[in-house]
Amino acid sequence: MELPAFIPSISGYSPAYFPAKLKPHLPGKLFGAPARMLPATVNASIAARNVRLRENFAFTVSAGLGGKGDRETGLELQNGNGRWVHFVGIGGCGLSALAKLALKRGFQVSGSDIARSSFMDGLCQEGAHLCIGHSASNIQRDNGLIYPDSVVVSSAIPLDNSEVLHAKSVGVPVYKRDYWLGKLTENHNLIAVSGSHGKSTTASMLAYVLKAMGDDITALIGAHVPQFPEGNIIAGNGQNFVLEADEYDGCFLGVSPYIAVVTNLDWEHVDQFPDEDAVETTFRRFLKQIKTGGHLILFGDRISCKYNTVQVRVLCLAVGKELSDQINQEFYEGLPVADISLQIPGVYNVLNSMAVIATIEALFGDQIRIIDLVNRAKSHLRNFAGVSRRFEKVGSVCGCDIYDDYAHHPTEIRAVLQAARAVFPFKTLTVVFQPHTYSRLAALIDNFATALRGADRVVVTAVYAAREKDVWGVSGRDLASRLSGIESEYVPFLDNVVDKLVQEISEDPHREILVFTLGAGDITTLGPKLLSRLKSVKHAKFELLKMREPIPEC
Repeated sequence: MELPAFIPSISGYSPAYFPAKLKPHLPGKLFGAPARMLPATVNASIAARNVRLRENFAFTVSAGLGGKGDRETGLELQNGNGRWVHFVGIGGCGLSALAKLALKRGFQVSGSDIARSSFMDGLCQEGAHLCIGHSASNIQRDNGLIYPDSVVVSSAIPLDNSEVLHAKSVGVPVYKRDYWLGKLTENHNLIAVSGSHGKSTTASMLAYVLKAMGDDITALIGAHVPQFPEGNIIAGNGQNFVLEADEYDGCFLGVSPYIAVVTNLDWEHVDQFPDEDAVETTFRRFLKQIKTGGHLILFGDRISCKYNTVQVRVLCLAVGKELSDQINQEFYEGLPVADISLQIPGVYNVLNSMAVIATIEALFGDQIRIIDLVNRAKSHLRNFAGVSRRFEKVGSVCGCDIYDDYAHHPTEIRAVLQAARAVFPFKTLTVVFQPHTYSRLAALIDNFATALRGADRVVVTAVYAAREKDVWGVSGRDLASRLSGIESEYVPFLDNVVDKLVQEISEDPHREILVFTLGAGDITTLGPKLLSRLKSVKHAKFELLKMREPIPEC
């Protein structure tokens, strides 16, 4: 099947106004431009890594212990009944959500990861047994007499992980996340929100609105949502299930959605996909998973070929040229149906809200008129406060506003900086950017440089390696050197960046400055440290002033 080109829609932030028409289209090609290949050396390195990844994730489902037989066919996840499931890589956003839902459904939950994360705090409070570090002892009790009923493994975990090897050696079934998600959602009306950018915000916005409208949904989100009591899940009992469907490692290929939302396509996970064609191929496989009679909702208005099936209803969201962040005027079949305001900035969030409206129409359009559906949804859209680390305010002090965003791809950076300029048109914009993974920086370094020129000043830190080693010979210094035309520098360590910014900002406390920390790694810790240090400096100066010029008593 042929599908249309997509326009960017990012996890992020905005109110908006533009004429946007929701109407069926005959889709064309997923990517508008030809794929840009990596340099041969980089491309070969990534291809080699892809082979290793495929080998590393060739997990098999083992027969159970104690006469339980093949547990693949009998895997039942709606009611845990006290069964024990162990999650390897539980600190990540994806597996932590699965673990939390398992707890809600009556499973005993344990898990491990190489380092503690914020996602693990709630799990501990709910009763999960968590271990820092991987060891065979993490998956056994009573000196090896009791083992988990199942082990679920993150995409970031290699095949030679000690817990995975031990589980398989004693016959405990090991499941990848895609298979577990498939079994978890198979009896629901699954709404799978996919795309290279914008999944977290769109999925959480949709889940929030549906829940507020009274739908008893279940939702799994790959980020913390402050308005969700459980953080990154909603544990409901109804038929509708909202899932942030991740393309990494082909994870979304394990599910069969009733509604699939595709926000956009981009060359994002360069360690998984050697070029844009590979991304497109994987998404085409995902779209074939849509159930007969289901719905496909996507963005794009450059149509070239027909969608050759009558089994799925296709809704292509075509966007007009006049975009802003004040009012989102929704249209249906060419007619305006509502003016919808958002409290989160960024034109991309206007697009995300369009996907929410279209999905609600697909779910309930045969029961309620579209204008009534929109009117019911609009107030809830206005009340949606966003997702953590998406244009998130850290604080203000000394004329300095500090914000944090997860943006770690050039498309995301460009969108966030445009939103920042719209919200703070008169402030000097300083960006502290931490590149995430060597492979992404090597493949997209020129694109990063172009996107970051949207700031007045950029500080580039050392690369956050995540799961990688530097076989590409690239560093943050290389990126900083490409940022011609703006003030830029390479400061590898986060603490040194804090020291530098504290000194500069405190020397001129009346300067109007906006600091944005960008990246998917531990760069998120920099903003709170900077805010705390600036407040301490301000307090110290105030105390010094009081000593020199005593304040009269009232």
